[in-house]
Amino acid sequence: MEKKVWFITGVSSGFGQALVEVLVDAGYQVVGTLRKDEQVAAFNSKYGGKAHAVKMDVTNREQVVTGYAKALEVYGHIDVVVNNAGYGFFGAIEEVSEQEARDQMETNFFGALWVTQQALPVMRAQKSGHIVQISSMAGMRGGPGVGIYNASKHALEGFSEALALEVAPFNIKVTIVEPGPFRTKWAGESAARSEKVIDAYEDTPAGKRIAQIQGYSGQQPGDPVKGAKAIIKAVESTEPPLRLPLGSVAVDAILDKLHSVEQEIKKWEKVSLDTHFD
Repeated sequence: MEKKVWFITGVSSGFGQALVEVLVDAGYQVVGTLRKDEQVAAFNSKYGGKAHAVKMDVTNREQVVTGYAKALEVYGHIDVVVNNAGYGFFGAIEEVSEQEARDQMETNFFGALWVTQQALPVMRAQKSGHIVQISSMAGMRGGPGVGIYNASKHALEGFSEALALEVAPFNIKVTIVEPGPFRTKWAGESAARSEKVIDAYEDTPAGKRIAQIQGYSGQQPGDPVKGAKAIIKAVESTEPPLRLPLGSVAVDAILDKLHSVEQEIKKWEKVSLDTHFD
């Protein structure tokens, strides 16, 4: 059986880069996106026709439209779309500016939305396809110091849950990947910190969490190559999951969140239910 064609956004580092390397080694056909002309040229030179790059900034909808069209020209069809482009943003809610919040949403939420919208007509026509959204355990659980990042990933997960229901009749699958800490540049050079820093938060959960995240950059337990292999395994499954947490930290955090929600709902169940008309 012919191997699937993958389209992956943001392949300069992290999961995007790891996915390309694992897929190419396994003989898959891959198109990756990069934001700079020199990155595209270097990528195409490195892989020598085994994988192809197109220029695309996911925050620019026009580039998404033209970039996806160019990707389709390479192999004639695309079977798997991975919305990987994104970045971490650190700052207590009070510290975050309007522009910083909008920039985070433009990349992590709207960028994935624009790419997904370009992919769906093609997938509907071919009556098959798989959308993979690279979210985070932060998409299921809020945490101090990363509230705007949480918001972007919660939004991504919300539309992706709905999307899975909408496109199931067309034989299109959706998988939301929720990594914990992996050894990528997410916590280091790829991350952004709010320009405004309020000293009062330094010794609070927000300030301590930001310092902790920045302090373990390069020492995270997760291996991006193993994460990439897990994503490929899920996509190739006959029954792919809607959600795929990656790593023990993510699994434990999400299960703890689900348990705490269940316990709180049960505790307040009588109050919640006593709201109907008599």
